[in-house]
Amino acid sequence: MTSLVTAFALATGPAVPVTLTATVETPAVYDDEAGGNADADDPAVWVDPKNPERSIVIGTLKEAGLDVYGLDGRRLQHIAAPEAPNEDASPGRFNNVDVVYGFELGGRKTDLALVSDRGRDRIRAYAIDPAAVAAGKPPLKDVTAPDVAPVFAANEAEVDDQRTSYGLTAFKDDDDAYVVVSQREETSLRLLQLKDRDGRVGYKTEDTLDLPDTFTLPDGGKWTPCADPGERPQVEGMAVDQEEHVLYAAQETVGLWRIEIDDEEFEKPKLVDRVREYGTPWTYDAEEEECVLDTENDPGFGGEHLSADAEGVTVYHAEDGAGYVLASSQGDDTFAVYDREGGNAYLGSFAVADGDATDGVQHSDGSTVVNVPLGTAFPKGMLVTHDGEATPADGDREGTNFKFTRWDAVAGAFPEPLKVDTESFDPRDAD
Repeated sequence: MTSLVTAFALATGPAVPVTLTATVETPAVYDDEAGGNADADDPAVWVDPKNPERSIVIGTLKEAGLDVYGLDGRRLQHIAAPEAPNEDASPGRFNNVDVVYGFELGGRKTDLALVSDRGRDRIRAYAIDPAAVAAGKPPLKDVTAPDVAPVFAANEAEVDDQRTSYGLTAFKDDDDAYVVVSQREETSLRLLQLKDRDGRVGYKTEDTLDLPDTFTLPDGGKWTPCADPGERPQVEGMAVDQEEHVLYAAQETVGLWRIEIDDEEFEKPKLVDRVREYGTPWTYDAEEEECVLDTENDPGFGGEHLSADAEGVTVYHAEDGAGYVLASSQGDDTFAVYDREGGNAYLGSFAVADGDATDGVQHSDGSTVVNVPLGTAFPKGMLVTHDGEATPADGDREGTNFKFTRWDAVAGAFPEPLKVDTESFDPRDAD
């Protein structure tokens, strides 16, 4: 069993999640033929250097590719995922997205949107053009090197097994840029350094970390998380503390990990918090093709703040190391908030509920938070969350989209308000 350090967060926050409402939502997309098999998943925000009110949100749609939105939720651009290279291969499928600023590409500082292509097991890079944003033109352009190799698969045949690139987060270290990528249905995390390949973006592997798939419980017993046959407990939601170079990774059926990254290497992982289902025995129902938790015999070793799956993770940076780590508790439609400092103490949870302008957020996958002012609509920063159940429904069609929420609305909903710090951290100059 993989060696690990455990440092469970203290329960200091309010017992009942606070509620708040979003102010903007993107158009619903539909995972059917008429909707282009679009399924919203993970967002990222690009901050416009000259006019923050023109900042954009980039959202993955899995098989349907990417959408780009203005801060009013209006769609500005659609990018299709790559087609299958042959009739026997899998097409592109965009899972997670993140942004890095000022990557040296072809001799110019270039802002990039980086995407994990689960279907083809690649990282895709898109240059963001500020002039196009200002002119109201499509701002993203594919600058992926044509010869990029699969991230995890040894060959193209393995790509089609789909144990491929899944979660993704990006960060800068001085002039160098990196992405951390997780592997679907496995426990592996891979650290890649971005490279300029004749004016296009490539990458090379720097390090790999395998998180545990079996755990020793407090009573001495061994426990393996609930999974389909042949699958291991995967990670999707991830974020890097841009100042401290600490990775937070949500292993969906286990909990939230803290992993320092030093000299292009992963350090020893620490389990910050466990999902409620941690340690619960289970069986696999072959007829229904699902695993079934034996909740009546739950030994009580789980945490109190995350209900599986633990999903989208994002970091709010404030002055002198202060701030928060947010994680989606998909099983109960809430978001847990942890202190960024020290042992990542739990501070409370919130839910995005139905409001006058938008419906609430359910089954949330990806999320991202920005601390800086983004114009009159988001003067104290913004939280963007995936909504896995956009309503009202269109008949039998199940819709998904993204919700935009003022950060000061999140902060002010807590009995002891969270920090609102718009000046001490600049996401465009975070390294």
